[in-house]
Amino acid sequence: METLKETIGTAKMPVPSSLIKQWSISVVLMVCVVLAFFDKISIAVLFSDPVFQEAMGIGTDKTRLGWLMTSFLLAYGFSSIFLSFVGDLINPRTCLLVSVASWGVLMALMGLATSYEQLLVLRVLLGVAEGPLFALAYSIVKQCYSAGQQARASTMFLLGTPIGAALGFPITAFILNLYGWQMTFFVMAALTLVTLAVVYFGLKDVKLRAEAQLSGPRKRVSWQQHLRNSRLLFTTPAFWALCLFNVALLTYLWGLNGWLPSYLIEEKGVDLKSFGALSSLPFIAMLAGEIAGAFLSDKTGKRAAQVFGGLLIAGLSLYLVLQIEDAVLAILVMSVSAMSWGFGVSSVFALLARITPAEVSATAGGIFNGFGNFAGAAAPVLMGYIVTRTGDFNLGLLFLVWVAVIGSLVLVPLVKKY
Repeated sequence: METLKETIGTAKMPVPSSLIKQWSISVVLMVCVVLAFFDKISIAVLFSDPVFQEAMGIGTDKTRLGWLMTSFLLAYGFSSIFLSFVGDLINPRTCLLVSVASWGVLMALMGLATSYEQLLVLRVLLGVAEGPLFALAYSIVKQCYSAGQQARASTMFLLGTPIGAALGFPITAFILNLYGWQMTFFVMAALTLVTLAVVYFGLKDVKLRAEAQLSGPRKRVSWQQHLRNSRLLFTTPAFWALCLFNVALLTYLWGLNGWLPSYLIEEKGVDLKSFGALSSLPFIAMLAGEIAGAFLSDKTGKRAAQVFGGLLIAGLSLYLVLQIEDAVLAILVMSVSAMSWGFGVSSVFALLARITPAEVSATAGGIFNGFGNFAGAAAPVLMGYIVTRTGDFNLGLLFLVWVAVIGSLVLVPLVKKY
């Protein structure tokens, strides 16, 4: 069996002792992503709990509920852009352990919160703490896998996003139904301890070095050269089109994550006891869409067509959900929508790589992710405002339909070329 080995200059990549050990690194990272998504979305289940609303003094104000999700996402986007560099200065495994530990402390404090303001501040701090996660995970993958393995390794931990959503909603709903809203936070804090152990022991023997040690001599790029390359990026219409598309892509994701539980319970009449299992279906479908989309994208190479079609079908399918009265059928159609979204998103980063010059890939990635995260953060509070003002939950989801359809059409000029 081949060992993972790559020599760059005089430095050698860490060599796992077995195939299982080799791929367990990505599994450890996936566990972190799953837990992080638990923390992100579990609060959405509480949006329809009257005891929680009364304890926080929120009442039925869905705009304030939406801010609990939006404040997290704004802090998350800021942190991911401006704090991720810490993983280049300090061992990323150490950063990951500190980050995960802070999630547990913050979740436990949320369970002890006695006011809306306290909870809002804690959600902001959680966003700051979770922001660097993907950068740290990418750094670890880059140091532990050869170039020919990094795509599979990255895909493995990225699957933690739909898995976390699929498991987070039903687990939180189950705990809420039996033990109340405080216990949902305490259980998440306890799961953090388990994840800490997984990270510590799973990455214990993995030797990570600073990026500079692995990269060898670098070719110096002057500020003038960097500015010229950046100017080329900034004057590329295809890049800005993809940035706008990503805004729609993440608006759909966070709008759905933020309000799916409340929509199913309040608009479709889904009972809380049956909600857990039913709520998982869209995210299981999203996971299946991502896996299938990744294989198809690499096989056909038609990145733009796949990304465009995925979001367009996701929006049109979501519109059909609004026309359906039966709860189970509505969830099945919503699952088709989520699967289409996953099918398209699996190719979006490959499309970004084709559009942007390699010399400014970091700049392109930062702008791309920054725009998407900040705009997506507004989705929960905007939907909450629409529903509060109109009293019609369907209008909140109709907002997502329009965003998805219009956002997908932005990519039409790129379909033939990319």
